[in-house]
Amino acid sequence: MIVDEETGFTGGVGIADEWKGDARSEDEWRDTHFRVRGPAVDGLRAAFLDNWLETDPEVFDASIDRFPDQPQPGGAVIQCVRGASEVGWSDISTLLLALLQLAKDRIRITTAYFVPDDELIGQLSAASDRGVKVEILLPGPHGDKRFVQLAGQAIYEQLLEHGVRIWHYQPTMLHAKIMTVDGLVANVGSANFNARSTELDEEINLVALDPDLVRQLDRQFDVDLERSEEIQPGRWEDRSVGRRVLEGITRPLRHKM
Repeated sequence: MIVDEETGFTGGVGIADEWKGDARSEDEWRDTHFRVRGPAVDGLRAAFLDNWLETDPEVFDASIDRFPDQPQPGGAVIQCVRGASEVGWSDISTLLLALLQLAKDRIRITTAYFVPDDELIGQLSAASDRGVKVEILLPGPHGDKRFVQLAGQAIYEQLLEHGVRIWHYQPTMLHAKIMTVDGLVANVGSANFNARSTELDEEINLVALDPDLVRQLDRQFDVDLERSEEIQPGRWEDRSVGRRVLEGITRPLRHKM
């Protein structure tokens, strides 16, 4: 969303009753949204206009549209990365893979829908193998798409074997989409860690080089972990045969989730 050409918003929040609260009950979703000022707003606007051209050939209305010089209110370096349905790797897919490969110390991921493809699974595992602390926070008992959850849970065992740590958020549906890397880089916006975001859906993410922002997001991650349950490797391996069968049923459809 762009307001008065100078303020932009992106993140997980939609327009529905679920976003009217602050995760105080299971009816109030846990989410994070971002207000942006400065040149990055032009990147958000460009993504909007790209979609707008698919519905109306008129891209500029002189009575409404302005292209002001954007203010420079802060010191963060921000790049807008847009994702769209296309053949091969999308920009969102390339972004996620690059961040996973560049990480040296810690990767923290919060995502509503976690169904990574084989390449992303491999990079998550490889990062942990080389000593990067990989932590993933996902929806728990209040996940709104159970079939998608089962698809993601089918690869938990592989990630756990490589030392990746996984938590389920307990109070309500977790809908935020946040990734922080090495205390320096924040990747935020609309994209999830799934095939729909990397291959099919229209998405917009902001990559911010801003240690202050990352510290704030990491503090929020720590607070969320206090209300989450960690998936323990031994207990997860002992899950029921019925659960494993349900996870297996999702395999043919993972590339569409």
